[in-house]
Amino acid sequence: MLDPIAILAVGIILVVGGIIGFKLHPFLALLLGAFVVACLTPSSQIEQFGLSKGMDAAAALAYSKKSIGERIATEFGNTCAKIGILIAMAAIIGKCMLESGAAERIIRALLKLTGIKKAPFAFLFGSFFLGIPVFFDTVIFLMIPLAKAMTLRIGKDYLLLILCIMSGAAMANSLVPPAPGPLFLIGEMGIPIGLMMMCGIVVGLFTISAGYLFSVWANKKMPIELRDSLDAKLEDLKAISAKEDKHLPGLLVSLLPVLIPLVLIITDTIMSNFMKIDPSSTQSSWMNPLYAVVRFLGDKNIAIILGGVAALLVMAKNKKQKHESLTPFVQTALMSGGGIIMITASGGAFGGALQQTGISAEIAHMTAGYQMALIPMAFFISAVVRTAQGSATVALITASGILSGMANQADLAFNPVYIGLAIGCGSKLVPWMNDAGFWIFCKLSDLTEKEALKTISPLLVVMGLTGLVVILIGAKLFPLI
Repeated sequence: MLDPIAILAVGIILVVGGIIGFKLHPFLALLLGAFVVACLTPSSQIEQFGLSKGMDAAAALAYSKKSIGERIATEFGNTCAKIGILIAMAAIIGKCMLESGAAERIIRALLKLTGIKKAPFAFLFGSFFLGIPVFFDTVIFLMIPLAKAMTLRIGKDYLLLILCIMSGAAMANSLVPPAPGPLFLIGEMGIPIGLMMMCGIVVGLFTISAGYLFSVWANKKMPIELRDSLDAKLEDLKAISAKEDKHLPGLLVSLLPVLIPLVLIITDTIMSNFMKIDPSSTQSSWMNPLYAVVRFLGDKNIAIILGGVAALLVMAKNKKQKHESLTPFVQTALMSGGGIIMITASGGAFGGALQQTGISAEIAHMTAGYQMALIPMAFFISAVVRTAQGSATVALITASGILSGMANQADLAFNPVYIGLAIGCGSKLVPWMNDAGFWIFCKLSDLTEKEALKTISPLLVVMGLTGLVVILIGAKLFPLI
């Protein structure tokens, strides 16, 4: 019987070799990897996995007896449930914003504010602070169309702009609550949310600065031009960029498809995490209906649907003069988004199959007696889990579970927040083909798999390692105890 590490190695060889070596479509390579990993995983391990996820003994046993096809389909469907509506609506928003000229209007306003030379900084810091309350994938969906419009406006630096977006959104997602991973981490390790937010922002600013420097280097070393894609033809985008201001939508109208989901999600985040409203309490009964409405509208799926409706209305107003139907534009957007959904979901199936091998528990066992310093150890455990199974959130949860006992020792020479930050930085290493976020970014930005592995993966490695160095220095100079 193969152990989880050996199964992981087989999965990596199949997926990476299939895509790069045999030119398989990522959808097929990922499903093949998921199938082989599932075949090699014993039912006893699957049962143990079910128990670790909170299933009772009967449910875990029943889950282990499911067919390989059913388990793969379940993981595939779970990923679709998380990202399907988001990607479909984001594709519509992106297409409508580009075609209507809304993205072009936003970029012209941004350039007036920052100038051409500082435009990448706007994308870098904008994506970082948006990534604090908003899910990583939502930030990517909303920002990539703007990067395409900006590239046409300035005529260069497409890779720089999209890497700036990735830099900001990725680090905020793992360092600053109320992102889901950091929220779980601070609960597990007893870290005050305010302290984690403050320290996460400080460390995050150092890491994204390193990310910016790498992005500048990568942009010079391997410049990538804006390309034709199914939902954004260069010829069409160039025609839009040549329009006079009077033929473009107003700035506020152009911002609505972005602002609506952002405002709704941020409002929900604030009310859920900081206002501590108890729906059963009679003392705040007047708040209960408002809270229910905010919770409903602030759901990321509902919020982005409303953003999509706003984008369609902007598009409809733009096309009204030409008496054109919106159906062809929506159909084109969904064709593009559908491909991304399929690849991302198959990546989720592969990552889910890897998790069922018990790889996280195996890594925990391997590191249980590892007598190295706590901060580097936290970073290492998180990095290995992330690389093995693809999810930064799972890496955060696994590592915090392993280290929570040690982090709360009375004789610890520094505040446990530094261990939490090290886990967050470690969860950035190493994104590759078992990561749904890798595929979302890769396909939305029109990078090839090789280009993504040469740019996105080392970018996050650089930022993660920079964060580790900053954390070690901070723990030494400012122990916060």
